[in-house]
Amino acid sequence: MPWYLHLALRQLFPSGRRVPFFTVMSITGVLLGVALLYVSTSVMGGFGFEIRRMIVETQGDVQVRSGSLIADPAPALAAIRATKGVTGATPVAEGVVMLEHKGRPVFPAIQGVDPATVGSVVPLDRYMRAGSLDDLDDDGVILSAQLASALGARVGDRVEVTSPLLLERLKSDEVFLPRELRVAGVFEIGHQHLDKNVAVVTLRRMQDLYGLGKAVHGVNVRLAPGADADAAAAVLDGNLPPGAGRARSWKAANEGFLYVIQLEKNLIFFLLMFIVVVAAFSLASSLLTSVVRKTREIGLLRALGAGAGQVAACFCLQGFLIGVWGTVLGLGAGWVFMFFRNDILGAFMRLTSRESEMLQFYNTNLLPAHLSAADFWIIVGFSVCVSTLAGLLPAWRASRLKPTEALRND
Repeated sequence: MPWYLHLALRQLFPSGRRVPFFTVMSITGVLLGVALLYVSTSVMGGFGFEIRRMIVETQGDVQVRSGSLIADPAPALAAIRATKGVTGATPVAEGVVMLEHKGRPVFPAIQGVDPATVGSVVPLDRYMRAGSLDDLDDDGVILSAQLASALGARVGDRVEVTSPLLLERLKSDEVFLPRELRVAGVFEIGHQHLDKNVAVVTLRRMQDLYGLGKAVHGVNVRLAPGADADAAAAVLDGNLPPGAGRARSWKAANEGFLYVIQLEKNLIFFLLMFIVVVAAFSLASSLLTSVVRKTREIGLLRALGAGAGQVAACFCLQGFLIGVWGTVLGLGAGWVFMFFRNDILGAFMRLTSRESEMLQFYNTNLLPAHLSAADFWIIVGFSVCVSTLAGLLPAWRASRLKPTEALRND
């Protein structure tokens, strides 16, 4: 072991003595900063991960959309299913209708799906809270949980559906009566918007409501696990027949929304970084004080033949070691907090009597957590580098001391 590393360890952790107050406070400052970075990044990453998972599960990995309608979806479906990496494809039609039950009108978004193929892309049966996806036929409708609650409708009730086609037919003096559908089921995905404002019918019924004939608005595609959605979308674009629209990955289709989520995460990370920076300034101040206090010892080392770089390394290594220990302990403290996060959150909500608000806005009383490998190493690298940099100024000051002047210092 080099002597300057041994000396750095002896100054931080003297043998046979208690750990110096300076060492404890310096490590604690880094520990708190790292723990807060770990917790905040994990929580924000958890919300982002759950939202991304929900987008993929409800929209598929890739969406094929046209500026108008895809008049004949069969060739497009055949080309999509023949593409390597595609595990499922289902046609969809989308719009807005008026639903009415017992005099209560609502205006939800409506999706027409193919019951035979929708399960290969969207695991709708996993989110069913009442009824069954198998009961969905041309005379049935599946409602989101909050939509069913707003209508006061249950499985087996009848609801009236009126589409914008009614207005178009009235212009031509034609009569287009509302369709009466049976509630075949109720689903709950766990997303406030989707659970509040979505109804699902068969594709044939949606084509009838909007007068689409055999046309659809698009195709949703599921890829094999681990496949790159952007690369697959580019391949699908080249395979689609003319008039079938363009393929977009789920990332491209939700680019603005995903940007806002990432921006929130980055802003919180940036703000909490200053805790580690403040701890580093405190560390630098303490090491500078140590250099002044040990001026004669530094002069003696230089007189015995120690080089300026070796003396500087002694103090720079102290910053590095404090950064390493503070980071390790901070990661441990953050992990412990995240392990018990739901117990802590539950106790806080019971104490403040706010559990209902959490359920209302987030549809859960659990705190998600997800920390990517990239985020983990950014936290580790940042905290260790900043702590090491904090030792550079004291190290430079120590290396500039001349032996003769240092030994004369009182």
